[in-house]
Amino acid sequence: MKKFYITTAIDYTNSKPHLGHAYEKIFADVLARWHRLRGEDVYYLTGTDEHGQKVEKAAKSAGKEPQKFVDELVKDFKKMLEKLNISNSDFIRTTDDRHIKVCLEVFKKVFEKGDIYKG
Repeated sequence: MKKFYITTAIDYTNSKPHLGHAYEKIFADVLARWHRLRGEDVYYLTGTDEHGQKVEKAAKSAGKEPQKFVDELVKDFKKMLEKLNISNSDFIRTTDDRHIKVCLEVFKKVFEKGDIYKG
């Protein structure tokens, strides 16, 4: 069976989801469903990016710790996917242990190969 992989941008969690987030997920979902209809094994990944200064500032403005702030917003992003009947295979958060583990492994391998160096 032919495999097809599609991913969306991982949404920045400094505010609630908006029409742009929905548009991208719907477009990717149409593509994923079309490939499934063709008999392909589709893996459709989406998720959230929960790091950075904008998230920190938004959390501070809301009077919340950054992790608590993004934990609450992620519920809205997942609810949007459910309401739109998006057929994603997985939802990844940059704060997920599995994401952190893989990032550290990749960084270590790249560093050990000498591909990371002072400019």
